Amino acid sequence: MRFLIVSHVVHKKVGDKFFAYGPYVKEMNLWFRHVDEVIVLAPCIDDESPDPIDLPYIHSNLKIVEVPEINTLSWPARLKLLIQLPIAFFKTFVEMGRADHIHLRCPGNIGLIGSFVQIFFPWKNKSAKYAGNWDPNSAQPLTYKWQRNILANQFWTRNMRVLVYGDWNRNNRNLLSFFTASYSESEIVESPVRSLSFPLQLIYVGSLHSGKNPMISCETAKHLTQGGVKCQLHLYGEGTERTRIQEFIHDNKLKSVIVLHGNVGAQELKKAFCQSHFLLFASETEGWPKAVAEAMFWGCLPLTTPVSCVPEMIGDGSRGDLVKKDAKDLAARIEFYLQNQRMYGQKAQSAMEWSRRFTLEKFEAEIQKVLLN
Repeated sequence: MRFLIVSHVVHKKVGDKFFAYGPYVKEMNLWFRHVDEVIVLAPCIDDESPDPIDLPYIHSNLKIVEVPEINTLSWPARLKLLIQLPIAFFKTFVEMGRADHIHLRCPGNIGLIGSFVQIFFPWKNKSAKYAGNWDPNSAQPLTYKWQRNILANQFWTRNMRVLVYGDWNRNNRNLLSFFTASYSESEIVESPVRSLSFPLQLIYVGSLHSGKNPMISCETAKHLTQGGVKCQLHLYGEGTERTRIQEFIHDNKLKSVIVLHGNVGAQELKKAFCQSHFLLFASETEGWPKAVAEAMFWGCLPLTTPVSCVPEMIGDGSRGDLVKKDAKDLAARIEFYLQNQRMYGQKAQSAMEWSRRFTLEKFEAEIQKVLLN
């Protein structure tokens, strides 16, 4: 099978290997186990120093077809589109014509192009991983809505399984409620629920961008500290909010309370989850937030905003808490559990049992079904 991936993810060529964002590559390597040839249509750069979170593709017959990284954030970038779009459309059309199975990674600018071009190949086997929030009532960029509408349209999009997070429309044969996974069955070990000892260990995992609201996690740690609750907040990730967070730490004398770790490898992050009591996750929009699922896997209770399929993930509050995008609300929930430790233990145990149902082995088995569809 000639397997084509159409993706906006920027790839890095290091010697004869190609690296990209680790969680994405870890998933794609599972797809690769069941195909003979892989073509990746995506932006690519030469980079001799991949980020610690990046991983290499694993396949003996893999080729990268480079397309421009498309953005519309400035006028010069928009003018470049006059050249970039025809090139991207042409390459996408050619590679789709050669492929046995077309796989789109959405939402994204290259995924949008792929969503249009796949219409011309209704007889080909296709799949799309929609990694964002499928909720049609959520506030999203117009280009995201276009992708969602094209992929869900059973007239324009045929022979396609769109993998979405959450159960949105059972009557649409294009849509398949899906999940993702981070850990293998072999990694499951007995993990007793941690008692709420001091200092409380809080964790934030995700990019440090305004849409993820890492500052709310920092403000939560500040409120708890001012209220006499000893705690430490560990932030894992990088992004444009880092400077603002560093200033916040300095201005509020929280150097011993808030620690920025940057991007780290999967094993270090796993160790951090195992030592944490609460995940603070006040994100604006998500698909299937891996940070939430991974925290639950190791008995770290998620306090998270109700976006996308998150309410389903935490059982509407039976294995975590749905909170407002408000630091005082987050701090109040933590203080509540300090007075109700038995409830904390029950929810953390329930969270762990639920998340451990979604292993890499189960994920790969479901991927095989999609490929054989």
